[in-house]
Amino acid sequence: MALHLIKLCVGVESIDELETHVENRVARARRGGLSTEYTHTTRMTPTRVDDIIDGGSLYWVIKGQVQVRQPIMAIRPFTDGEGIKRCHIVLQPVLVRTVWQPRRAFQGWRYFKAEDAPADIPDSGSGEEQFPPDLRRELMELGLL
Repeated sequence: MALHLIKLCVGVESIDELETHVENRVARARRGGLSTEYTHTTRMTPTRVDDIIDGGSLYWVIKGQVQVRQPIMAIRPFTDGEGIKRCHIVLQPVLVRTVWQPRRAFQGWRYFKAEDAPADIPDSGSGEEQFPPDLRRELMELGLL
């Protein structure tokens, strides 16, 4: 069973904003003739790499809710120019929206078991995923979603 990671998406207000950021980074790399591989850099390297790259995702917490995930393709430890060990988490540049799940703030990343992860939102046409984030959050707090 795959093991996931969960991380706060600091400074991002919505899934759309994260999507724009990912698209812009990939487009900038393509224009510059660089690799379009999308990575997120962290200081700590997961020790359970084999479990994570076997179908794991990075779940993003946006404004106190797990809202979206990105499949993890690889994890590459490296040492930066100042001698500090870091890690590139190589992600597919695709965002998969999930059922929202409340999450308190924490530092860094955490392991996230598959049984604890929220389900993906299917393209059912129900329209639920199209609600503006503030309205969606309020409806969830009222128990209507």
